[in-house]
Amino acid sequence: MNLNAIIVEDEAKSREILSNYLSKYCPNVSIKGEAANIDEALELIRNTDLDLVFLDVEMPFGNAFDLLEKVGSVDFEIIFVTAYDHYAIEALNAHASYYLMKPISIEELIKAVDYVTALKEKEDALHNQVLVSKSKKVNGKITIPLQNGFEVLEMANILYCKADDNYTEIYLNNNTKKLVSKTLKHIEEQLKDANFARVHKSYLVNVNEVVKYNKGKGGSVTLSNGKEIIISASRKSEILSYFK
Repeated sequence: MNLNAIIVEDEAKSREILSNYLSKYCPNVSIKGEAANIDEALELIRNTDLDLVFLDVEMPFGNAFDLLEKVGSVDFEIIFVTAYDHYAIEALNAHASYYLMKPISIEELIKAVDYVTALKEKEDALHNQVLVSKSKKVNGKITIPLQNGFEVLEMANILYCKADDNYTEIYLNNNTKKLVSKTLKHIEEQLKDANFARVHKSYLVNVNEVVKYNKGKGGSVTLSNGKEIIISASRKSEILSYFK
């Protein structure tokens, strides 16, 4: 299974070493970017579809936990990398998948990546097992799991979906909201043939409900209910392609 990852580390040499190790020993990891500080990391996280972040604890003008507080909703796995073992408990409390000590052991790095890969494979397997959308059998509908069964939603009634950690908030055109125990990536897959566009790492919108585009670096869209949603710069061309 391929993993999209970024490296957040203030020392250029350390970034280079880790990147080289991953390229040589963990070929299923694809490095999508590198960041030397919190601001650069925040920009990358907000504009990149990620499975994994290699995160140095100590950085200029803050640390890894300051960054995670700014990120808010975390929908990727984290491997902490640090020279200081006293951060272990705090790292675990921040839901780290693995904790690597510097200098990085190649053996431990491989174990860490294998562990995250297994986690993601189990996650995907669960998604495939649990009430896959009936949209393939019933046109224009999607099912969402409930404790005692499932609920059927009309795709056309969905305004937008918002990521909330491993959950997704589905907003409907009758001003109601459904909280689903599925990731946004899973919901996106179920709606892929129904004119829904991923405009941001955290947002999936019903293109038919877009009433206005607002210019900017990425810009934003306004939906029929007045909700304005920011577009990631990397997603701009995708949403605009619907209106050409």
